[in-house]
Amino acid sequence: MSTGSSKSGRSRQRQTQKGRPSSAKEAPKPLPPPPDARKPSERAWLIGCILILLLAAFLRLYQLDLVPLHHDEGVNGNFLVRLVREGVYQYDPQNYHGPTLYYFSALLGWTIKFLFGAHAANTYGLNTVTIRLVTALFGLGTVGLVLTLRRRLGTAGTLAAATLLAASPGAVYLSRYFIHETLFTFFALSVVVASLRYYEDGHPVYLVLAAASSALLFATKETVIINGPVLLIALASTQLYLWLRNRGSSQGRQRSKYPTEEASLSDRLSTNVERLGGSSRLLVWSFVALAVFVGVSVLFYSSFFTNYPKGVYDSLRTFQVWSKTGQQAHVHPTWKYLEWVALQEGPLLLLGTVGAAIAVWRPKNSFVLFSALWAFGTLAAYSLVPYKTPWLTLNFIVPLALVSGCALQAIYDYGGGELRILSAILMLLACFSIYQTVDLNFFNYDNDKKTIELPFQPDPVRVQYYTYVYAHTRRETLALVDEIERIARSSGEHSNMGITIVSPDYWPLPWYFRDFTRVGYFGRITSSTEPVIIASESQRAEVQALFGDRYQLVNSRLNPAGSYPLRPGVELLVLVRRDLPTR
Repeated sequence: MSTGSSKSGRSRQRQTQKGRPSSAKEAPKPLPPPPDARKPSERAWLIGCILILLLAAFLRLYQLDLVPLHHDEGVNGNFLVRLVREGVYQYDPQNYHGPTLYYFSALLGWTIKFLFGAHAANTYGLNTVTIRLVTALFGLGTVGLVLTLRRRLGTAGTLAAATLLAASPGAVYLSRYFIHETLFTFFALSVVVASLRYYEDGHPVYLVLAAASSALLFATKETVIINGPVLLIALASTQLYLWLRNRGSSQGRQRSKYPTEEASLSDRLSTNVERLGGSSRLLVWSFVALAVFVGVSVLFYSSFFTNYPKGVYDSLRTFQVWSKTGQQAHVHPTWKYLEWVALQEGPLLLLGTVGAAIAVWRPKNSFVLFSALWAFGTLAAYSLVPYKTPWLTLNFIVPLALVSGCALQAIYDYGGGELRILSAILMLLACFSIYQTVDLNFFNYDNDKKTIELPFQPDPVRVQYYTYVYAHTRRETLALVDEIERIARSSGEHSNMGITIVSPDYWPLPWYFRDFTRVGYFGRITSSTEPVIIASESQRAEVQALFGDRYQLVNSRLNPAGSYPLRPGVELLVLVRRDLPTR
């Protein structure tokens, strides 16, 4: 059988199908491009996340009881002790913040009692480590939330942002503080992350999580009245800015290239509503989210319905109280926050400014632009309020870390994906932040001054460098507590030994004396026959005249004058009844 015709037929068929002569050789299939060695692999991403979380955990958890409790920590600890031992807590809008800190911390105490029974019935495992463990874990969780933003910040940018936040002096210092701020910033970032995931995936569970996070944010601190509007304004401004830029760039020959970017705001809204399941579905889940927000808020502020409806009413009345407080206490100049951040968060402020400029000039990433407006909008809003404390800087440290990651991602992209350049810059900045963090958190945690040699100055000067050390309890206070406990053991009365405190300044001593059953806090000179009296240095003449014949001053081994520093400007005296042994 002749094969010519069949070959000819197959040749014509190949020519018809391939569009080329039969004599042409089959082109080999292109090989897949070789993997880019400079691009971070999934393994490198995983290792990077683990190392960052380990760094964040070590800095936040190591020696949590090293630093004596701050005045505010002592007050919060006092609320916690009553809650876990008596089950009693009522929100007070006059001087204090929301209930989430106490209930999350009490949950740990109740768990310890459940696990260890009678052995923990009185103490509930309450000590400096366990109460600060709660805030430290929320601080660690905030770093973890940053790592979920990889799709928006990029691999390099996310790792960089998480590293800078993990090593931030302020983020570490305040995570080791038993105050509300770390929980507050965690919930604020949770709202952003959950809302973003809902926008991307459309799954209603993220909308419910965003509502629950918003409720917890509201139940943590009254400054939600600042953070909430700033987040909404940042979101609206981002959308408006992108629409105006895209509208301007869609003229002429580029008009047909970006049809979705030419759409009006109403068209974009309609498109997003349809993408999220339609108006009916969105309306139903919005009502569910609203119910979750109201339910969680009422649950916490009503103290789980033991203080209902007063607690709920007080949660709204607090904004009136806070507006007055914000004008009276801790008043500082408008630029004070900028000074504090520049002194202790230099890398974040520098990179955050660069990242914000990139986001505005080339807004390719709407989330980075939103984060930049969030960071500097919060900084501006808090700066306009006369009331200023260093721990409030955490509200803009977190979004500054996100924008800083964007700046380093831009450097990475501009360098053609060169990891060595990015790694060198990040390592340099991280090492500088870690040095500041270790210096602040483990050595100068109660010292707000630092000796600095300034140019053109003949002598060194001491300046307020450690900005987060704000009227902090001095480490010598722990020596006073040890002395009281030693006297209690020597007296044989132990925790039943009576203590009279006549000093007007004594916090956080109620926390350290929480296991003593007979402690009186008078805040003024009063008669007493208790074994120990604690007075202020300013009351020395009065207490010696009143108690000098029956009491003797315990000489402090740390201070020849016999006083114990409590915090700057406050010195305490310890007097022991003469019939008790002092050594």
